[in-house]
Amino acid sequence: MKHYKPTSPARRGMTGIDFSQLTKKGPEKSLIKYVKRNVGRSNTTGRITVRHKGGGVKRLYRVIEFAQTRMNIPAKVVALEYDPNRTAFIALIKYADEKIQYIIAPQNLKVGDEVLFAESAPLAIGNRIKLKNIPVGTAIYNIEMDEGKGGKLVRSAGSSAQVLAHDEGYVNLKMPSSEVRKFKGECFASIGMVSNPENRFYRVGKAGKSRLKGRRPHVRGSAMNPVDHPHGGGEGRQPIGLKYPKTPQGKHALGVRTRNKKKWSNKLIISRRKK
Repeated sequence: MKHYKPTSPARRGMTGIDFSQLTKKGPEKSLIKYVKRNVGRSNTTGRITVRHKGGGVKRLYRVIEFAQTRMNIPAKVVALEYDPNRTAFIALIKYADEKIQYIIAPQNLKVGDEVLFAESAPLAIGNRIKLKNIPVGTAIYNIEMDEGKGGKLVRSAGSSAQVLAHDEGYVNLKMPSSEVRKFKGECFASIGMVSNPENRFYRVGKAGKSRLKGRRPHVRGSAMNPVDHPHGGGEGRQPIGLKYPKTPQGKHALGVRTRNKKKWSNKLIISRRKK
């Protein structure tokens, strides 16, 4: 982490990410594209459907290869880069035929290392292997939920899942949330832990930095009028006057389960996350 001297109230307690380990270069032009932002507005009606979004600096999207379909061809890590669209760092890899791709960089991956995507490969950091070939106790990330659909889970900074057991074509994984879930053994996962684990200690420090991220001010419901929010009204500061907090639309705000009880994948969950 990068710590700042308290030259102002905003700087006091502010922390930043240390980018000294990253390669000093711009993004690969062939692997970036512009993505139009809707900043909380519906793309059909144009009305705000998600509050407190808007503004922020412009960001180009880096095209990440989550599936890694080029099998059994070693690739060399050319650069480690920052991605403004995610908390983890990304790695630029190059194959022998000069083809380049971005992948999510695992912790301790260095420039010059080789990574391999194969059905079965050495248990080296960054290698991508089928779950059925990964031994118990191994830390993994970028896990597929369906065969060939690309990694969907465990992609944020510092996260990793753990292989617990192999059972009749399925593999039991302990997720970062502490949930234990079954995955098909034919699905792929990458070896290691996602880079930038210090991101959890990152402190914004000031409101202006939050605005640059596209976050607008949040107004407390209790500070509004009754017509605007269920928590509003009353003379002076008042408690919300309800058994449980509500959203502006009147729905439960905290502690309510939103998962469908009849969801087909419930049978794959061995134990739910700990509260």
